[in-house]
Amino acid sequence: MSESNQMNILLLGSGGREHALALALAASPRCAELFIAPGNGGTVEVGENVALDAEDPAAAAEFARETGCGLVVIGPEAPLVAGVADAVRAAGIPCFGPGAEGAQVEGSKRFSKELMDRAGVPTAAYASFTDEGEALAYVRAQGAPLVVKADGLAAGKGVIVATGLSEAEDAVRSCFGGEFGAAGATVVIEEMLTGPECSLLAFTDGVTVRPMSTSQDHKRALEGDLGPNTGGMGAYSPVPIVTDEEHAAMVAAMERTVETLAAEGIDYRGCLYGGFMLTPAGPKVLEFNARFGDPETQVVLPRLENDLVEVMLAVAERRLSEVELSWRDDWAFTVVLTSAGYPGSYEKGKVITGVERADALPDVTVYHAGTALTDSGDLVTAGGRVLAVTALGPTFEAARDRAYEACELIDFEGKTLRHDIGLRALRGRDAWDA
Repeated sequence: MSESNQMNILLLGSGGREHALALALAASPRCAELFIAPGNGGTVEVGENVALDAEDPAAAAEFARETGCGLVVIGPEAPLVAGVADAVRAAGIPCFGPGAEGAQVEGSKRFSKELMDRAGVPTAAYASFTDEGEALAYVRAQGAPLVVKADGLAAGKGVIVATGLSEAEDAVRSCFGGEFGAAGATVVIEEMLTGPECSLLAFTDGVTVRPMSTSQDHKRALEGDLGPNTGGMGAYSPVPIVTDEEHAAMVAAMERTVETLAAEGIDYRGCLYGGFMLTPAGPKVLEFNARFGDPETQVVLPRLENDLVEVMLAVAERRLSEVELSWRDDWAFTVVLTSAGYPGSYEKGKVITGVERADALPDVTVYHAGTALTDSGDLVTAGGRVLAVTALGPTFEAARDRAYEACELIDFEGKTLRHDIGLRALRGRDAWDA
């Protein structure tokens, strides 16, 4: 490819999702220089980590302009809600990620639920509150189980599944009491749906929707799907229990959502993430996110055969209708290694060993999330979710076995992981009825 077709790219973010995005972007012949802001201990091997406030719209747009970037890719939700995509587009630079208006699908759970109502998308019954007393009265009137959600961004932790009345009341008090900061000023309370969960991510330019392969995250911290919600402890793709009818219903829900956003004058170009519950009455949306999931990205992107830069440019330039997605037949499986104590308090700075040995296994990629390099060159823990260990395989079982084999080669003080990722899927759909 001629140099004239190459471009510099700016990727915003620092997690495992961003390492996966960085590797896929850097693999494109269209990519000249890749800048990651701020990046982590793994992205430094893929491009240039830069000290830039990813949530500062003006700073991001100015850096992209000064470095001649032909594409800006926004990984996390906070820069999207802050309006970084708006500033980048205003500077005349193609951007992958919705503007601040569109990012409300994740930035405000109340906005998202009201959007689903207008779009006719199946979802859980709900009510929203800005007054603690009114919320508590609603909880007592409804009874448990319920799902209590902080309205705003809470790093994937502002959702409490309350099986008992006192737990639901405590969740309401935690939200209004400041546990999730400003995110808890409004609280959404929903009925609790039952069934397997499924994530469906889609590329969209605001008109065309191109669904990616299905994936399934494991949110709970402890084995047996117990403990508090986390940002995600492991995932696999595709999801073997999803029927063709359920898949079609999920895609239709995503398409209606994009149509409604467009009809309301909201420019949505980027990734739309639908979190679904496969209920006995059909798929219902649990939540929408305005970006790639984490760790879903670490199992979806390794199976994508398309040039990611070409796809993202088609999204940014509103010509996604020209693109058809192609997927590898392999299964993908990832296990997240976390710091002891996550999602609560945890220590940082623990030396990590064995990553190179794990990465050297066939069809294994270790994605860095909460890692950093010290001045002496040591790789150390720098977050709650430290690494996502991904393996590809010709069967679900082969990919799963290889991922856990790779996990055993990596060590750091306090290393924690779930050993039961994917076990339900191996038992079939009936496993969710047990």
